[in-house]
Amino acid sequence: MLISTIDDYIACYPPSVQKQLEQVRKTIRKAAPNAEEVMRYGLPTFKMNKNLVHFGAFQNHIGFYPTSSGVSNFAKELAGYVTTKGAIQFPLGKPIPYDLIEKITLFRVQEDQNLKPKKK
Repeated sequence: MLISTIDDYIACYPPSVQKQLEQVRKTIRKAAPNAEEVMRYGLPTFKMNKNLVHFGAFQNHIGFYPTSSGVSNFAKELAGYVTTKGAIQFPLGKPIPYDLIEKITLFRVQEDQNLKPKKK
């Protein structure tokens, strides 16, 4: 099955994971109401001028991809999570920090709009 929409992507997962993915989506939408929802790199993506953030489900975690600036500018708050240069892993079965996802997305919106991003 070709996954062409975020709805299709989310529908591929068990109900408990769908619920978390929908909440991540809702959280990003709240922070970036003017962003377009698209599929990029096989992942749900929100974009404005450029890609803002991606997210997705994996065997043991929900991945959130706010680019390297989104990770580095929130390093202190992300200390308890597995991170790479541009990715954050939120373990399945543990609470997802939706407030932090919102803050990081707001930061990425500011970057996208060429505003000087506010540090935390």
